[in-house]
Amino acid sequence: MEGFGGANLKVLPIPDTAPFTPLVVIELAEDTNEEAIAWLISRIKDKQHHGGAELMVDRLILDQNSKENHNIFIVGASRERLLVGAEDVGLVKEFSDGSMRSFTYANRHNFKNFLGDGDGFLSMVECQFIVKHELDILRARGETHVPGYPKIRLYPGKSIVRRIQSKGILVQIFPLHDKEELKRLSSTWYQNVRLSFQPLDDIRHYFGESLALYFGFLEYFTLAMVPMAFIGIPYYLFDWEDYDKYVLFAVFNLVWSTVFLEMWKRCSASLAYSWGTLSRKKAFEEPRPGFHGVLGINPVTGRQEPVYPYAKRQLRIYLVSVPFVLLCLYLSTCVMMVYFSAENWVLGLHDEEPTFWTSLLLYVPSIIYAVVIEIMNRIYRYVAEFLTNWENHRLESTYQNHLTLKVLVFNFLNCFASLFYIAFVMQDMPLLRQSLATLLITSQILNQFVEAFLPFWLQKRRNKHLHRKSGLASVDQELPFNQQVMLEANMSTYLGTFDDYLELFLLFGYVSLFSCVYPLAALLAVLNNITEVYSDALKMCRVFKRPFSEPAADIGVWQLAFESMSIMAVVTNCALIGMSPQMKSYFPDSETQLILLVVAVEHILLAFKFILTFVIPDIPKHIQIKLARLEFESMEALKKKKMLEAAAIQNKGQ
Repeated sequence: MEGFGGANLKVLPIPDTAPFTPLVVIELAEDTNEEAIAWLISRIKDKQHHGGAELMVDRLILDQNSKENHNIFIVGASRERLLVGAEDVGLVKEFSDGSMRSFTYANRHNFKNFLGDGDGFLSMVECQFIVKHELDILRARGETHVPGYPKIRLYPGKSIVRRIQSKGILVQIFPLHDKEELKRLSSTWYQNVRLSFQPLDDIRHYFGESLALYFGFLEYFTLAMVPMAFIGIPYYLFDWEDYDKYVLFAVFNLVWSTVFLEMWKRCSASLAYSWGTLSRKKAFEEPRPGFHGVLGINPVTGRQEPVYPYAKRQLRIYLVSVPFVLLCLYLSTCVMMVYFSAENWVLGLHDEEPTFWTSLLLYVPSIIYAVVIEIMNRIYRYVAEFLTNWENHRLESTYQNHLTLKVLVFNFLNCFASLFYIAFVMQDMPLLRQSLATLLITSQILNQFVEAFLPFWLQKRRNKHLHRKSGLASVDQELPFNQQVMLEANMSTYLGTFDDYLELFLLFGYVSLFSCVYPLAALLAVLNNITEVYSDALKMCRVFKRPFSEPAADIGVWQLAFESMSIMAVVTNCALIGMSPQMKSYFPDSETQLILLVVAVEHILLAFKFILTFVIPDIPKHIQIKLARLEFESMEALKKKKMLEAAAIQNKGQ
């Protein structure tokens, strides 16, 4: 079985079963009852028609004197079991005619690249996704509680893994890295610094579609900002005091942001189609592991499961979460006002006695405020997660939507409120330019340090410690399999693309909202994104555990967030241009005429944005045709099946 899915991992011997390729690691709590362990392992190994997952599992062998947790298990599956699982999860693969179709085990030989018995047909990341899915849908049958834990109830038909995870028996589940494949990916991705496109197909093959789409968006965003950066440089160097000359630059920026986002939709649709996720049917969503409530009946499935009153959740949201978020926004505003007080004090000090040191001191309040913003954003993130957990949302998608809304509102106010205040209340354009530059540069440096270099340094120390403990002279030497598993078990867990998209969202705001004041922002963003590609690739390959693949057809709610920001950019840039002294000089006697002109231009630009959105289709024409043809063939096949069934019934009656 070695080599299935491209894996080069060691094959573990299992008593009374065939050897298998290790795919997934299950870590149970160190004090887990042996009766519960035996029950869980038997359920994982049991046949499907008996209610089991029909997977292969064995305990990781560690030194008896080791202080490490000994309740660590390696899970794999036979080739046939994985192929059947591929059909269960709705995996889409390339058919022999070149179209993308849902895989079926019975029709497996008609799929492209299915050679012989199918060895290598599924990638390792697909195999790991299938194993995780089979573990997640392992359901309670007649058990009323977890063996050895009479207080932990089990609900018939509900996921066992999610239940024991929410109760702390299950510590973690994670997929194993493939060292050889990871080395190949690293060499073509981040180890050699060069100007080239990212290997998105290889990233998808190793990490799955969700991460590949993130890196695809990061690359597309970076390339799209290159023209903005080149155009912004001469504006910044030669015309930065004449704001009326920024009208063309601002209009170009607004058109650019619309075209960029619409063209990205087409690009992501092409990628998703080639990866088989564009036409993939969404699976029925299971409740979150942390969801709790009294036992009731699910009206959709008819199964017994915990239920939680909708009204109670709404009360928690509107009587606790919303007021608390508003309080956080108020505190953020107070911090902003303290920053302005410090800024005024420093300006006054410099005006009284201008020296080299006081000129340097002018930047100190902005730098300190930028650091405080980053700290507040991170603290608030934990508060938002706690509140969203406490609201007790049933589905993971609902949980993510509420969390995203909370975090976006706070981060937007925290990062941009001071800039709006300087622009529209103080109307101090030089200070706006200085503050924007300071916030942009400081946040980029802090993000790179906290998100990439610090975790990498800590992980490198852990690696050295483990290699010394194993008696190896160099970190380049390969660890024994059991030590490699322990190394990965102690790695940081990747929490998803949320923070990565949030960082790009704020960067997009800095570039688009105030483009007519600081056109150099696009250049700084390009430089940041280039380093972001390498730092994010480094942490995915060297710092974090390998995440499970998440099928995705687009960037989800973040597309809407970026589009909303681009609409706000129209309003902001039009207002800034209208407030410039040069524009006001054209209307010395009537400020009302200037306001009406600005509003009219704003509406024209918004209309132009929506026309562009309508004109540019989200999915390329050739992909629309392929999807329509596949749907037509499915309908024809269904009609044929019904006709055959009707003919069979008629013949039976005769």
